[in-house]
Amino acid sequence: MKLKAYRPAMAVLALSTVASLSGCAGLKDKLAGDKVDYSNATSVPDLKVPAGLAQPKIETQYVAPPVAAVNHGPQMSITQDGAKTVGLPTAQDPLGMHVVKDSDQQWLIVDGRSPEELWPELKTFWADNGFVIALDSPTTGVMETDWAENRAKIPQDWFRRTFGKLVDGIYSSGTRDKFRTRLEHTADGGTAIYITQHGMVEKDVGTGNTSTSTRWQDSPRNPQLELAFMGRLMERFGLSNAQAKQLIVSARPADARVVSLDTSSGAPILRVNEPVDRTWLRVGLALDRSDFLVDESNQQTGTFVVRYSNPVDDNARTSGIFGKLFKGSATKGKGAPLHVAVRPDAAGRAQVMVLDTNGQPDDSREARRLVTLLQAQLS
Repeated sequence: MKLKAYRPAMAVLALSTVASLSGCAGLKDKLAGDKVDYSNATSVPDLKVPAGLAQPKIETQYVAPPVAAVNHGPQMSITQDGAKTVGLPTAQDPLGMHVVKDSDQQWLIVDGRSPEELWPELKTFWADNGFVIALDSPTTGVMETDWAENRAKIPQDWFRRTFGKLVDGIYSSGTRDKFRTRLEHTADGGTAIYITQHGMVEKDVGTGNTSTSTRWQDSPRNPQLELAFMGRLMERFGLSNAQAKQLIVSARPADARVVSLDTSSGAPILRVNEPVDRTWLRVGLALDRSDFLVDESNQQTGTFVVRYSNPVDDNARTSGIFGKLFKGSATKGKGAPLHVAVRPDAAGRAQVMVLDTNGQPDDSREARRLVTLLQAQLS
């Protein structure tokens, strides 16, 4: 990571400000006063009613419910070793959950818990890890964070160690990540949880080390980062760090399958030699790995309604110093909706296709591109 030319200039400005404040009464005194530290505050004094005014009547309809009435997430189960877990322990899964591996893709299966039970816990999980939820769609089972910078990638040089908190905004790792989480029902009453990372990297535009113009570009998916958050999620669900690592190391291989492309009818159709419910889960994961947003999801009818979203537009910002100081909001670019169908054929095997407005296999260029993408992800 290297600092742009304007960043040292901003650092000088910040240090000048510190010096001027120090010359008056000291920075600590300037920032002291009646401010409240909400991270440490436990209570505040009762409000006083001014003299001559009657004590207001307290309406019970505005009284907060008792703490016991608040939902604190799914009830924990106890394993044979006496540990706690969100999942329901079984002979096959003594910890109530396991990891499935398919090539470089892995996902978590939580036994005996529905997506509806786990959804609030997932929202809290991402918030506690410093992310803002940008998409919260329980009906489609998709939750997505906003873009966030990985501050751990910023070098800890002497300048940042000394003045880091004051001028932290000057530093940038030049990387952005967001995570999409998909929750799906499994056939045996559990929940499959998929975590997908999308990344962007800031590239210099022009030549020279003093370039002040940058552009955001897609960066390759990071499976290791996905696994790191899966491990954290398992710890959130009650497992120890060692148990979470062991489940990842001993991930179970996904069932083998053969995917073939059939164009005999004109429109492209993917044929998969496995049950429809398994292909449904894999298609949902494949869409998450792509730049498509799922607007609707209905497993009963086997249909996804998706739109293409340009990640560069989603993370766009003005380059240069004014872009750093005045960040505008970018409108997320979306294309026309496409209907992806996952349904059984005459033999009961899964087939995947894009449907047109008449419910027939679509032969458009957009449909062919999407089917090609799904074939690459499923194969």
